[in-house]
Amino acid sequence: MSEPTKPPLAGVRVIDASRMLSGPLATCILADQGADVIKIEPPGSGDLLRHMGYSRGAISAIFATVNRNKRSLAVDLRQPRGRRLVDLLVASADVFVQNFRPGVMRDVGLGAERLCARHPELVYASISGFGRSGPYADHPAYDVVIQALSGMSGLQAVAPGGAPVLVQTVVCDKVAALHAAQAICAALFARERGSGGRHLELSLLGATLAFLWPDGMQEQTFVGDGIQAPSTGIRDVAQIHPTRDGFVAVMAVSDEQFQGLVRVLGSESLERDARFATLAGRLEHARELADAMRGVLVGLSTSEACARLREHAVPAAPALQPDAVLSDAHVVEARLLTEFEHPHAGPMRTPRAAVDFGVGDRLEPAPMLGQHTADVLTEIGIARSELDALLRDGIVALADAR
Repeated sequence: MSEPTKPPLAGVRVIDASRMLSGPLATCILADQGADVIKIEPPGSGDLLRHMGYSRGAISAIFATVNRNKRSLAVDLRQPRGRRLVDLLVASADVFVQNFRPGVMRDVGLGAERLCARHPELVYASISGFGRSGPYADHPAYDVVIQALSGMSGLQAVAPGGAPVLVQTVVCDKVAALHAAQAICAALFARERGSGGRHLELSLLGATLAFLWPDGMQEQTFVGDGIQAPSTGIRDVAQIHPTRDGFVAVMAVSDEQFQGLVRVLGSESLERDARFATLAGRLEHARELADAMRGVLVGLSTSEACARLREHAVPAAPALQPDAVLSDAHVVEARLLTEFEHPHAGPMRTPRAAVDFGVGDRLEPAPMLGQHTADVLTEIGIARSELDALLRDGIVALADAR
């Protein structure tokens, strides 16, 4: 088999009309895999994510991360002349992605029904908070709303049934982005086999429920009677234990891993204890096993605990604070992060693409608002005189020349 020379989505053009995180992260994955992603933003403010969180040089960290490898076209979709430009652009595209509430894009003439009818090979992806049907379909949604409604915040409660707790990351948007990127690639694959384009619809709520269900919603999976409930839950089985100078995560599931754990703990009585002789017993008595582990691990440093556990093939890792991740030996040696120079924001750090396709990194800095407006419009046949008129009338904008 010959070695690949191009990323898998080379030659695919994606029009990214989405904003904030779910759509932009989905198209970032496509861009990392070689797609030409053109990000459409309104002149003036651009995507609101440009202005949120840590920032430098007029660009935020989160925007820079999820919009790398893209080009920016600043165009006002409220204006007919602006929509005409996007119409021309879609004619050259394979994929169109938007994450507005149902009906918003239809009302500006860029809905799926119209664009897919005009371009039968187009893969059109709609991401919304709640989907296009149901009593919440027209409601606005952010990640916190979906965490609450999906039961995710309830699952994070300190005690079952206690006060809900938010996951401290925009998890629902990111889960939806992963589903969207995979679905778009599947639709492109089907199109290559002759099925034509299609309209893909997914919601943050639906994606989050699918994400939670295998483990978090076990109690809701079986319908009717005869359900055998475990005596302990994930809070008892998966724990982070204090050490002398920090914390360590340990998870021993198989018999071999438990035997390794016993050797680390140096407890012959634990090995002889009939409660822990089988996986079922260890799960049933997870709290007692955790107490025994805690009594030993608290006397070890984190590095000592991890070294001993790994020596006996017990899955374990230090529970790191975010800044410590940067210097972790494996993160460094595996080159999971990389640094580059952004022309406006200066030196930056970002994770490499999660999948290695064997063609090297693709890493172009996130664009400034309107940075590629002139280039993109020239590609679709807009003459310089018309571009000047569009700029003069505020229909499109170029990047600030700072």
